[in-house]
Amino acid sequence: MLDKIDLSKKLSKEEYKDEMNILQEKLSSLEQQIKQMGIPVLIVFEGWSASGKGTFISRILNNLDPRYFRVSSLSKDTEEDTFRPYLWKYWINTPTNGEISIFDKSYHRIIINKDYKLTQKERENFYYDVNAFEKTLNDSGTVIIKLFIDISKQEQKKRLKRLKESDETNWRVSENNFRQNREYDKYVELFDEMIFKTNTEQNPWHIIEADDDKYATVKIFKAVINSVEHEISKREMKNTDSKSKFEEGQVEILKGIDLNKFISEKDYKKQLDFYQEKIRRLGYLLYKKRKAVIIAYEGWDAAGKGGNIKRLTQTLDPRGYEVVPIASPTKDELNHNYLWRFWRKLPKDGHITIFDRTWYGRVMVERIEGFCSERDWQRAYKEINDMEYNITNHDTLLIKFWIHIDKDEQLKRFNDRQNNPLKQYKITDEDWRNREKWDEYEKSVNEMLFRTSTKYAPWVIVESNDKKYARIKTLKYVVEKMEEFLK
Repeated sequence: MLDKIDLSKKLSKEEYKDEMNILQEKLSSLEQQIKQMGIPVLIVFEGWSASGKGTFISRILNNLDPRYFRVSSLSKDTEEDTFRPYLWKYWINTPTNGEISIFDKSYHRIIINKDYKLTQKERENFYYDVNAFEKTLNDSGTVIIKLFIDISKQEQKKRLKRLKESDETNWRVSENNFRQNREYDKYVELFDEMIFKTNTEQNPWHIIEADDDKYATVKIFKAVINSVEHEISKREMKNTDSKSKFEEGQVEILKGIDLNKFISEKDYKKQLDFYQEKIRRLGYLLYKKRKAVIIAYEGWDAAGKGGNIKRLTQTLDPRGYEVVPIASPTKDELNHNYLWRFWRKLPKDGHITIFDRTWYGRVMVERIEGFCSERDWQRAYKEINDMEYNITNHDTLLIKFWIHIDKDEQLKRFNDRQNNPLKQYKITDEDWRNREKWDEYEKSVNEMLFRTSTKYAPWVIVESNDKKYARIKTLKYVVEKMEEFLK
């Protein structure tokens, strides 16, 4: 197996930088979803001596909140470990819900550490135990990502020699490391067996070609991101038909949002000019490449959606975009399926459509105000996911923003509007009535975010107590996603 791997794969500095800018932001965003959804994640690093496992672990950790990950280096047994079954030390270091655990060297090491001394029966028992261990973790919701870092014999020898010759790193190299290099072919057989016996559909090994560390880093990030996104999608699909499951879990996504974020006036003006110029150019490129973009805005009353949309569109060619404000459905629209009026407004290729409120009214205002039955809004989660899946399969970029403020900030803005003759048109009796149902709406929003944030159409929560911070965040996100999309 390993002798068939092409270790000559490389990335240029420019390709690496472009890829990592996107992947680093994705990983950082996913960590928040992992925490909010209570998903335990276990990342297992295995591979050759001097293959760069420590470096790759550091690169992952640089993008994570240190409060929510843990690294365990478990290659050497302590005296305490020897008094327990082999897998004990791994069990006690498995992640809790919402945490990422990284194993530097894996529970598969016994095959390598014991070299060729295990009997065939011992080996088979070991593989059975390891696979059972992983399955037990899976059944309790743990995502396991297994990474084998592969380098060539020549590259390993070069790295070991370099480590040995440096006063700062020679302590890291032992005779056993050089012996592994001399007996490289025998170790290939051991690793091949280990990979083959523990490569399951649910927990496959990701072979990382690491002679070029830039190529390897990108592949590792993609393996981690794809595995976590797959688990998130799986959980969302499981929760499209049961109200009670959501209520039992008490998922409160909005409560974990830090609304104290702000931006200075100087930085705001500088970044506003920068991103508006970028989005102007991307608008033309979008038209040239005949690709469509949908930007969907939801959020609290007075959260700043209008001002946000204004800054987003200020430099766009007005012939290339449309803003669709969504109000109560007309008589004609009520005579159709509730999604019909949104399908009608989807952009043609090369254009941008911005929805100021969306099809998510079904699971918020229509749900709270009783404009549809419970069965209707319960069913809507899957219907909406299916619609968005269909849209994105047409090579359309779909971006969804929830513009978020707290209850006190909303009251302040309501009063400002009420007391300003130039803004009184923005405040209605309905806004005040909706405010009285804040807790009900918050519950429905949490459920909406939980059930409809998918791999192909994730929700982006925008902290908007500081309107200027929110505007820059949305502009930046749209620019980055459009750049990635147009590649």
